[in-house]
Amino acid sequence: MTGNRPGRDGRPLGQFVAAAVAVAVLSERAAAHSGSLGGSVASATVPTWLTVLTGGIVVGGSFLFTTLLTDHDAMRGVNWWRLAVPTPTRLRRAVVSLVRAFSVGVLVVVLVTGSVGPREGVRNFALLLVWVGWWAGYTATTYLVGDTWPVLNPWRAPLSAVRWARRRRGDGAGGDSDGDHGAGSLVGASLPSSWGVWPAVAGLLGLVWLEVVSPVGENPRLLAGVVAAYTLATVAGSFAVGEAWFERVDPVSRVFAAYGRVAPLRRDADGSLSLRLPGTALTEDPLPERPGEVAFVVALLWVTTYDGLVATPTWARAVGPLVGAGVPALAVYAAVLLAGFGLFLGVYRLAARRVRDAADTYVTARAIERWFAPALLPIAAGYHLAHFLGYFLGLAPALAAVATSPFAPPASPLALVLPGWFGTVKLLFVLGGHVLAIWVAHSLAFELFPGVLAAIRSQFPSVVVMVFYTMTSLWVITQPYAPPPYV
Repeated sequence: MTGNRPGRDGRPLGQFVAAAVAVAVLSERAAAHSGSLGGSVASATVPTWLTVLTGGIVVGGSFLFTTLLTDHDAMRGVNWWRLAVPTPTRLRRAVVSLVRAFSVGVLVVVLVTGSVGPREGVRNFALLLVWVGWWAGYTATTYLVGDTWPVLNPWRAPLSAVRWARRRRGDGAGGDSDGDHGAGSLVGASLPSSWGVWPAVAGLLGLVWLEVVSPVGENPRLLAGVVAAYTLATVAGSFAVGEAWFERVDPVSRVFAAYGRVAPLRRDADGSLSLRLPGTALTEDPLPERPGEVAFVVALLWVTTYDGLVATPTWARAVGPLVGAGVPALAVYAAVLLAGFGLFLGVYRLAARRVRDAADTYVTARAIERWFAPALLPIAAGYHLAHFLGYFLGLAPALAAVATSPFAPPASPLALVLPGWFGTVKLLFVLGGHVLAIWVAHSLAFELFPGVLAAIRSQFPSVVVMVFYTMTSLWVITQPYAPPPYV
């Protein structure tokens, strides 16, 4: 995707974006990318092979260190620690109503500015808000603070409004004002249970494919059209099947809910809020026993890598000749997207079978897949933070300036140029996510398998997979940016 969009070009996302170290080039070409890893990190200050090898060693060393921690009670003391956060019910409901109304207003402004606003990426409120403020900045809050999307989500507002009106009439439509957890459909339809969350998996892969093969990150008119289509589909779907739409179909809600499992601020079963150590809630909440749950977690991990891969010189050299020879780029990008997802999922499932063999347990391989899948979420969060933090910091001043006057933005919004060492910090975010994943996997192993030796042996295959994921992602983020052959 080339052209004027908030921040991708001029810097050396691959999964779930743009260069932060050289944001100064925004005046020439900018990009609002939903996940290009290669585009968000400058070229490594050390050789690629050394960075990749060091990352693998760090993850392996972290595992060796955690194997020394075998006191199950002590681990539970860390993982189960929590601090209650007061949540007055009346105040909460008032805040929810105000926030939801505000988010609907922002959505309207996005649609209008995307349709009739300036075409320049760094001056268009819709492009800046969607890619910089929402996908880069807000998404980070879902794993650094907590998942507030059920409250903020503007596409829940129509369903909430209809349910509120029905309650006023006394015909019993469900749904609470604080999160709309009533599951009833407004028209009596339902999703087949056999589908599980596979619709959300397909939706996530489809959105990333669309972002890669189209100029939706640089063309505000196209972005407005995509947002409008998404709005119509989401509102119609929520009316048709109720909360099941947001729980099993909507990929955006699923992404934020998955990231929210890593966050320190958690909503407990009784509706109260509690503060926990980051990632520790993953050791208690297994994935629901529904088709596609594991696949969605793996897809979340893969799409960030994929989005970075398509912005590397290796991709350009491999795909460029194919596209130049007349092979449809749409098909090439789709084929690699699906093949890579299949590879990541296959590697994880193979590791689950090896875990079962190593632990010599009666637990099925599918149950092991679901049990350990939450350990992949800190990896995905670390990738996202590495991809987007610099991008967000660099373009936040431009977003703030344009947001003050979205219909008459300044001619040259300011952008920050981050220091060169910030590229190294991004590598640390990736490694930090993997180290937290090692701890989660270690804790989950001791919860599932009896005895110390079985729990430790069971982690060997998982560590191999994590090293594979680590080295793959570090290779991608150390590659310089190369414009891919887009359709």
